[in-house]
Amino acid sequence: MAQKPSIPKGTRDFNPEQVAKRNYIFNTIKTSFERFGFQPIETPSFENSDTLMGKYGEEGDRLIFKILNSGDYLKKVDDSLYQQKDATKITSKISEKALRYDLTVPFARYVVQHRNEIELPFKRYQIQPVWRADRPQKGRFREFYQCDADVVGSKSLWQEVEFVQLYDEVFTNLGLKGTTIKINNRKILSGIAEVIGAKDKLIDFTVALDKLDKIGEEKVKEEMLGKGIPQEGIDKLQPLFGLSGSFESQIQSLKDILSTSEEGLKGIEELEFIDRAISALQLKSANLQLDVTLARGLNYYTGAIFEVSAPEGVKMGSIGGGGRYDDLTGIFGLKDVSGVGISFGLDRIYLVLEELELFPATVSNTIDVLFINFGEKEALYSLNAIKHIRSNGYNAELYPDNAKMKKQMNYANKRNIPFVVLVGEEEVNNNNYTLKNMRSGEQEKCSLDDLINLLKQ
Repeated sequence: MAQKPSIPKGTRDFNPEQVAKRNYIFNTIKTSFERFGFQPIETPSFENSDTLMGKYGEEGDRLIFKILNSGDYLKKVDDSLYQQKDATKITSKISEKALRYDLTVPFARYVVQHRNEIELPFKRYQIQPVWRADRPQKGRFREFYQCDADVVGSKSLWQEVEFVQLYDEVFTNLGLKGTTIKINNRKILSGIAEVIGAKDKLIDFTVALDKLDKIGEEKVKEEMLGKGIPQEGIDKLQPLFGLSGSFESQIQSLKDILSTSEEGLKGIEELEFIDRAISALQLKSANLQLDVTLARGLNYYTGAIFEVSAPEGVKMGSIGGGGRYDDLTGIFGLKDVSGVGISFGLDRIYLVLEELELFPATVSNTIDVLFINFGEKEALYSLNAIKHIRSNGYNAELYPDNAKMKKQMNYANKRNIPFVVLVGEEEVNNNNYTLKNMRSGEQEKCSLDDLINLLKQ
């Protein structure tokens, strides 16, 4: 007996209903991207290894899927290297390409490679799959889509303002009200590290601070001490641990804490600009919240940092994030090209919409009307009508086989097709159709024009 086929862990098959729901999210995001002036690009699913390796840190390098060279890929590995069994050294000999880990580094490569063809500031969006050799768990997969939007070539803070509005518009259009757009600034984190005498331990400091809501104040202090941050400096952080209240009140507290840090005060100034603009413009359904513990992407973010959390009561990690980077293209030799970008977490958004039952009831209805097949003459008559229905923008199909009526009606029910058309000898002779509403069970005779008008209603 043949073994039942399977797929790799961390990958998924999607049935028609799931694809329809995912496309609903894709289309909603894409529509907003284009409304805000972003242009689409696509990059290859795999890049040269040297494009990706070393851009995500040691942990990121480990999670990159390498592609074996074609042909006899072991030919370049001499016996002495093979005997060492050093995977890192061997990999460079047998693999020259890798699946992309994210869309950001390929985008930086794209900007540098095509810099003479693009107009700065360049606003791009990209919706494509990425791959990571990660441990699969809820909301985390080895193959998944990213939905990114970036602007490069402008240092204007109006871009950050627009990205907050973009998040708000997308989640409003998805019916996902009550999302929280958390914002922080790398300069503020650097300023705090400077004030407490831990400027050379910025990453250690922020990694510990980021755990405040998970392990509590005392454990965070213990971790900071363990990383060599002095007790005197940690004592200066005390006002930070109790920081809460409105955006404005938190900013005022930060001004007191960072009064001696020029960089920290610059970060506060940038956040105040964004907050004032958003307060004047007003968001539709999201909330903008200052979170000084937010420290994602410190390896390349230099200004604003964003993270979006689902509405309260939904247990889910972030459903979006991003930030300002001043020199991402510098990794490919093009210096001083500032950029800012955000990403939407498609798979997590999908799970949130499922949990809150926010997908429209009709999202997976791909067919508007099914014609029942009563035989060759009736089928040809039906196909002529179907041609006209399709030309009017509606989806219609003929059941392919002259099967029992019950089987054809069951097919329509299982696919949630709202209307079926019955075409028998009587309808062909009288040049009309019998339209049945599958929800109400009502039937009526009508002409082809009437049938199309009823579909419109």
